[in-house]
Amino acid sequence: MNNDILIALLSFVGTLIGSFSGMKLMSYRIEQLEKKVDKHNGFAERIPLLEERFKEIERRISDLEGER
Repeated sequence: MNNDILIALLSFVGTLIGSFSGMKLMSYRIEQLEKKVDKHNGFAERIPLLEERFKEIERRISDLEGER
């Protein structure tokens, strides 16, 4: 009977260690994904600004070409 209890306790401890290490790894990976998403969001916010600048530059170029 003692062997059964010892085996059950060892299994329980192994399960706890596996679960906590898995949670820690999952937390780390989620943090890394959040960093990538933040970087992407920053880039996505700048695109409309660049588009507006590009339109302004195109207008200026057409004005200069029209002056010839």
